[in-house]
Amino acid sequence: MNEEEGPRGIPFRAMIPNAITATALCFGLTGVSLAIRGEWRNAIGAIILAGVLDGLDGRIARLLRAQSRFGAELDSLSDNIAFGTAPALILFLWSLQNEPRFGWIAALSLAVCCALRLARFNARLDAAEQPHKTAGFNTGVPAPAGAGLAFIPIYLWLVSGNEWFRQWQLVMAWTVFIALLMISSLPTYSWSSIRIRRNWRLFALAGVGLLGAALVLTPWPTLLAVAVLYLAMIPFGLLSYARVKRRRAGAASHA
Repeated sequence: MNEEEGPRGIPFRAMIPNAITATALCFGLTGVSLAIRGEWRNAIGAIILAGVLDGLDGRIARLLRAQSRFGAELDSLSDNIAFGTAPALILFLWSLQNEPRFGWIAALSLAVCCALRLARFNARLDAAEQPHKTAGFNTGVPAPAGAGLAFIPIYLWLVSGNEWFRQWQLVMAWTVFIALLMISSLPTYSWSSIRIRRNWRLFALAGVGLLGAALVLTPWPTLLAVAVLYLAMIPFGLLSYARVKRRRAGAASHA
């Protein structure tokens, strides 16, 4: 539903999702401020909180019937800052500044590719033909997931304490790789493509609860495991989408 702006103004419920989006943006920028002070754990935590809020704003907007074009544009701008610019600066301050020229180029690649991905997403909002979306898949790695994957060297460093993971050569190569994944055309799983069997529902709920507890008690090993699992699922996403394409081709030929 569009925001209903009449003589009495905009309904308060229409502002709630946009306020959540703006808060996510603030968390992203706060992560940069914390990184400048060398508070790496808190900086990563701020980006993770921004990701949680980003996952909530759209669902709350649909629940309150407060979707709007303004909200969609604000969400993309917030994502660009919180999951593109902020992670790029955090990675530069943490490691890449040891080689200012190439390191800055790698940081720029993450920020620019995030912006390009979001621009591509916005350009396709009204497109009639979106094969990946209609099948329940994303095109490329979403911005929040990309930010989480880009931080894998930091997770490893926090878990092991090994300074090798902070080498700018490793971080630079990894950052560019994640940037390319974000603008790729690879079909990746989205929430709508995941189906839980009825007899697995309680196990899934228990798993989510345990995951939440693990994030509170041992955040860095848990985030590392989640990121590695996401990467491992990319090939399965390719296979799943290939099956969907074959089914669609078969249905079209029969029709």
